[in-house]
Amino acid sequence: MEPLRGEEAASRTSARGPVVSRAVELSSAPPARAVLGGAEAPRLYWAAPAEATVVGGGAATTVTATGDDRFESVRAAADDLFATGDVHAGTLAARPRLFGGFAFHDDHAGAPPWVGFPAAGFVLPETQVTYTDDAAWLTVNAAGPDADAETVERRVEEERERLADLPDPGPIGPPPGVTSRERTTSREAWRESVTAATSRIHAGELRKVVLAQALRTDLDSPVSVPDVLARLGETYPDCYRFLVEPTAGDGETDTAGGFLGATPERLVALRGRTVETGALAGTTGRGDTPEEDEWLARELMDDEKNRHEHELVADAIREQLDPFAASVAAGERRVRRLATVQHLETPITAELERDEHVLTLVKALHPTPAVGGLPPDRALETIRETERFDRGWYAAPVGWFDAAGYGSFAVALRSAVVRDATATLFAGVGIVGDSDPDREWDEVDLKYRPMLDELE
Repeated sequence: MEPLRGEEAASRTSARGPVVSRAVELSSAPPARAVLGGAEAPRLYWAAPAEATVVGGGAATTVTATGDDRFESVRAAADDLFATGDVHAGTLAARPRLFGGFAFHDDHAGAPPWVGFPAAGFVLPETQVTYTDDAAWLTVNAAGPDADAETVERRVEEERERLADLPDPGPIGPPPGVTSRERTTSREAWRESVTAATSRIHAGELRKVVLAQALRTDLDSPVSVPDVLARLGETYPDCYRFLVEPTAGDGETDTAGGFLGATPERLVALRGRTVETGALAGTTGRGDTPEEDEWLARELMDDEKNRHEHELVADAIREQLDPFAASVAAGERRVRRLATVQHLETPITAELERDEHVLTLVKALHPTPAVGGLPPDRALETIRETERFDRGWYAAPVGWFDAAGYGSFAVALRSAVVRDATATLFAGVGIVGDSDPDREWDEVDLKYRPMLDELE
């Protein structure tokens, strides 16, 4: 894969190679919660179905970018970074990877609570602990002209000793408690927004648009990020759980807090030429009894509004993949059950015509109609005109990629920005022609629950 070059280079932070990386298997590893609690900033956390769990700390180097060419800029900087190196990983899971994500909008300005979050930002962690099904690995990375193997190998031994001495974190702490909450959108304003959107749909200007809200909360005590992620892991083990902390361009930690969540939606995963993605759209609640749960699931499968919304998303994803794919296949539609909600889901796989970088597919798929709308340009225009808050990285791609261009990205839903004793939560719903404002308001409430339950 040829590195991208051109004018986009002006918008990126230069991440200079070479990369020097060493990894060792740990005979015994402390739990991820202890590692995260003891990690240097900026910290990262990634746990996904059928993937290794990674806890990272510190920044060997960072990549940031702005503007509508930010996907190409990040890839170009990463190609430069990984062009030369001295890497001994021991196992594929422990290889050097860049972790981070993108803002939802190209012109992201970083308004509160997103101060410090760039339009695109990735970090090569200085240290990472990787948990596979049967082992744990410590990786130490360094980058730049002064990086050398002797220093990295010494750091490996120092980190191995530090990890062995980490104290037991004890039981997972309780939620901090919510003292106050404030919605960015009033119920009256929401009704007006949904009504205006459905009017555009009936007029033929839109087919679907996703409108979102933010919920600002004050807490009884500062947030323990390791504890929140641990509780999310117990409740949502089959979701993509993530933490991203922002960094300035020189790798110094910004004080803006962290963005974390447990999202059910994969954006794309690429290994070789095999692509995995899917459509996740259409929502209902969970029942109080198994019988009610089944009844709600059947109602969801049969509901015309939800089926229509889901089919728009699935069709659009297939169309977005088609220019790159030799074949695209969709599985059977099914109900995906989570702790508080149920969704319609259709798995989608593709085989690429040629080698591609995962960021090429991320750009092609973002935003999916599940978080943006159709047609994309008109939907984004409607979102900008309607929403009364900065989406920031909400509903945008978060994940990782490696030197080969393989990677895994999720859509950052069921998420919040946390800092000290405050948290801002985000949730959105798909609006189609027969959407009812009050019913959509209730669905937003459902989608706040995963994060709110871990704070209240």
